[in-house]
Amino acid sequence: MNQSLIPAARPIIGDEEREAVDRVLRSGMVAQGPEVKAFEAEFGEQLVGGRECVAVNSGTAGLHLGLLACGIGPGDEVIVPSFTFAATGNSVALTGATPVFADIEPDHFCLDPRSVRESVTERTRAIMPVHLYGHPAAMAELRAIADEHDLLLFEDAAQAHGARLDGAPVGTFGDFAMFSLYPTKNMTSGEGGMVSCGSPEVARQLRLLRNQGMEVQYANEIVGFNARMTDLHAAIGRVQLTKVGGWTDQRRANAAVLDAGLADVDGVTTPPVKDGATHVYHQYTIRVAEDRDRVVQALREEHGVGSGVYYPIPNHRLPSLERYAPGLDLPRTEEAARQVISLPVHPSLTEGDLERVVEGVRATVRAGA
Repeated sequence: MNQSLIPAARPIIGDEEREAVDRVLRSGMVAQGPEVKAFEAEFGEQLVGGRECVAVNSGTAGLHLGLLACGIGPGDEVIVPSFTFAATGNSVALTGATPVFADIEPDHFCLDPRSVRESVTERTRAIMPVHLYGHPAAMAELRAIADEHDLLLFEDAAQAHGARLDGAPVGTFGDFAMFSLYPTKNMTSGEGGMVSCGSPEVARQLRLLRNQGMEVQYANEIVGFNARMTDLHAAIGRVQLTKVGGWTDQRRANAAVLDAGLADVDGVTTPPVKDGATHVYHQYTIRVAEDRDRVVQALREEHGVGSGVYYPIPNHRLPSLERYAPGLDLPRTEEAARQVISLPVHPSLTEGDLERVVEGVRATVRAGA
């Protein structure tokens, strides 16, 4: 195989982003300043219906500080999916609270409301679904459970910039929602996170927590962190914000090509989209019924197609988090961890790239049948 590899993901950084960084460097104002303030306002208006947003230096920091801002701490339990990146469970553990891992529903890989309901105890304080791969979680059902048990509801929207459910943007359902701005996300600031806040009180606590507990310099009100975003990163994010809508349209168009090309392949399940949901395809994730790891290897070695497995080890099986879930059985999570493959769907793909992805999957799966 002498074809160049089609990468599973590819950050898109152009001249506009470079010019924005140069503008900030010339200004001499590199730390958190006017660029961050403008980015927060623009992100809120464009992606979360005008909600107040707070920028931080990573998505994980956004989750951690969001939880703290909402009063989560030792003795509390927060229900989260196990089938996600470890940052979701880590952020709960970092507050001193206990992550309680629930199972997923099989179609969209998001928290199953039935499993959530079974996981509620007298110590449960909140539910934190993940809009995994860019598909919205079942927020109406989860909100009903939260209201029934007087629980808080949060959103890990790290992968879901611009996703919608029944007309409402993700990031507007919870007491807070976190969007990651890591380089491979649907838009980036180089590194960073943005927190959409459900109330002025949560927003103020987040601003204190990210800046050593200060709103006024040297007048520290609480014990806080240094989780500030720089103006350099915010300048990149502001440019990317002008492009993410078009990139999302291209991701959805690319996903439609993959859907059509793989629909008749036995042993492959393409990602369904719930009625009323807008999927933004941070990942285009298929299920392969048999021998997933062989398929991943053959795609790369024989067809030059990169892919990803998100996630091969569920959180409740990780050495860092398994102490919170001794003996826990989550069958749909375990099955997904054995079967999922995320195929390239990023906006820089050409028609030829997409054809190669389709033909590579078709040939590889059939070769193992």
